[in-house]
Amino acid sequence: MHSFPAPALALVEKMRAAAAAEPERAVAFQGAPGANSHRAAMEYAPDGLPLPCFSFEDALEAVKSGQAGCAIIPIENSQHGRVADIHFLLPESGLAIVGEHFLEIRHALMGLPLDTVTLESVKAAHSHPQALGQSRHYLRERGITPLAYADTAAAAAHVIEEGDPTEAAIAPLMAADLYGLKVIEDRVEDAHDNTTRFVVLAREALDPASLAGEQAMTTFVFEVNNVPAALYKALGCFATNGVNMTKLESYQKGASFAATMFYCDIVGAPGDPAVDRALEELAFHAKEVRMLGTYRSARMRG
Repeated sequence: MHSFPAPALALVEKMRAAAAAEPERAVAFQGAPGANSHRAAMEYAPDGLPLPCFSFEDALEAVKSGQAGCAIIPIENSQHGRVADIHFLLPESGLAIVGEHFLEIRHALMGLPLDTVTLESVKAAHSHPQALGQSRHYLRERGITPLAYADTAAAAAHVIEEGDPTEAAIAPLMAADLYGLKVIEDRVEDAHDNTTRFVVLAREALDPASLAGEQAMTTFVFEVNNVPAALYKALGCFATNGVNMTKLESYQKGASFAATMFYCDIVGAPGDPAVDRALEELAFHAKEVRMLGTYRSARMRG
């Protein structure tokens, strides 16, 4: 499947038409209208034009091709960890991270707008694997079978399209309004402090100097030399220079399992003496360092 369910298509086409008229205002996101990424786009850019895309690749391509001024992409969730594939897609996209946004995640269980549809009548729930993982205890305790779908809002549209009263969707409340679904129960996420971090990508990187006086984040990927204690030495570059590293995740590069890439966030920006020293030392210990962007911090670290 590489298309939205029919109930979502009319909304998708309307939003695409608006974005095509003013592409510089368009904010591409992955998912059908009503998805959490749609909510994030509206919060991050209230004057923007949300542009729904079927996949993460489509959202990134919309920016590269000039159909959108930027894209907003989820990168990690406080309950379910990192979003699959993002660490591979971002470095290869050729785009720069120019912002971040934190979104409170609130899931609702929704079904057909029938009096006979109740919590007890629901046997299965469709949603994105992340949302299913964030609601797994709720579903297990009620004997509801989780069924993976492309995204949360598309799952809601799918429930309307299928018309099966025993099936529901886990999606934002916004999706129930858009597709005419009945909210069976709100706040079905297992943790009410559930939060997703999004990054905003554009064709041109921000000049770190433009962030002087503000707390900035810098994101990059690096590959260490394949020698003992290489990662230890690489991390020491930041420790000895007093640079706060807030994120470090590894992923494999290629099929040899011999080359490990590390995705890293630090507090600060190039131009800060401590950051410059740390990155200069890192280059000595690494085979490759690729900067992904410097941007304003949306939330204080440390």
